[in-house]
Amino acid sequence: MSKDPFKTRLEIAKKKAFKEENNKKPDPSPIGNAFKLSTELVSAVVVGTIIGFILDKTFGTKPWLILIFFFVGVTAGIVNVIKSAKKMQK
Repeated sequence: MSKDPFKTRLEIAKKKAFKEENNKKPDPSPIGNAFKLSTELVSAVVVGTIIGFILDKTFGTKPWLILIFFFVGVTAGIVNVIKSAKKMQK
């Protein structure tokens, strides 16, 4: 006598759900999330400032390009933080 097709499908579904449950990664800690967000913001500001400094030295426009690229870095950092925060909410 063969098994009921419903019971067979149910067993397959249970096995699949068990595998997916065991493969889930644990949620990162809140401190890890805060560190990630702060690193993204700070790194964007630092990179923008360094690029501005190098270009200022090259072209002799001392404070202007540093200021421009600093604010570009701040803007890029804030955008990155917002994108990451949206991903964390999902």
